[in-house]
Order: sequence, then C-alpha cells, then structure tokens
Amino acid sequence: MTADDSPSDRWGPRCTTRGPGSDPRFDVPVRGVDVGPETRCAHYHGPRDVIAIRFACCDVFYPCHRCHEETATHPPERWLHDQFNASAVLCGRCRTVLTIEQYLDADHTCPACGAAFNPNCARHHDRYFCVG
Repeated sequence: MTADDSPSDRWGPRCTTRGPGSDPRFDVPVRGVDVGPETRCAHYHGPRDVIAIRFACCDVFYPCHRCHEETATHPPERWLHDQFNASAVLCGRCRTVLTIEQYLDADHTCPACGAAFNPNCARHHDRYFCVG
C-alpha cells in the first residue's frame, strides 16, 4: 500500500467514523482516519487501496494498521491461522466481506467484483494475520 499525493476529495467525501455502525456508507463497522467511500484512508489512498480489515481484537474494520493505532484505545491482535475462515476483509468497491483465506488466495483481486487490490498490502499481512 502506498500513499499518493491525491487531493483528499479525489475519491469522494471523506469522514472519520466515530463508532461501530455509525457510518451509513458501510454495512459493517468501519473506523479510521479520513475514511473515503471505498475505504481509502489518510495513510493509504491510492487507486488500489480499497480494502478494510476487521481486527481480531475489536471486531471493527480499519483501512490499515495505522488507522487502528491512531483511533483504537487498545493494542492490535492478529488473526490466528486456524481462524482464517473468519469474514474479515471488506472490499471497498463492492462491499463484499471476504474470509481471510479468500483474500489471501485472491491474487490481489476481489473475487466478487474484480477490483484490483494493492499488492503492496502483502508487506503488512503480518500485522493482521499470523502468517508464515
């Protein structure tokens, strides 16, 4: 995931969600810093930064680990390998919630709508999932 120099309104109206279920744009609880309509955030807002990951510690989706660090009041917890069947990855384009296994096997593309996911997110998988 790489941030670019896009203006904050390039991807539509943005807001920081305040609590689970408080953002009417999403069917699942999404929080973060300057979250856009396709789950881009202040930290990662390139054209392929369109996922949010549900953290195992709080059942809330965040666009990135930095959003969790800045807005949560607790340390992050990773998903254990035997929990990879959990629905924990939101495609910001089509709003499909994927299991961790589906996401990791998707080759950086949403299996539901074909949206391209940022391949650089793989560099941070160890922040969300017990991999390796």
